[in-house]
Amino acid sequence: MTDARIKRAAIGARPPANAHAEAWIRQGGGDALRKGDLYTARLTLDITPALRARIKVSAFTQGATVAELLRALLEQAFPENGS
Repeated sequence: MTDARIKRAAIGARPPANAHAEAWIRQGGGDALRKGDLYTARLTLDITPALRARIKVSAFTQGATVAELLRALLEQAFPENGS
């Protein structure tokens, strides 16, 4: 048998961190709200694959996410004032 040698790549030291960037990341990117700050309940619906596809296409063409599109539709259908 031959003597098989395993080559190991040396991993260099981590580059020094930018203290201001690290602090900004830890505080959540400044004044940006996190998703959990606004939406704390999850809703599950059973829909057909065809309806799901239509919703996804509609959201994409409007430049929104499916969640944003559906939240807007639900807000229209169920306003806070109960009208």
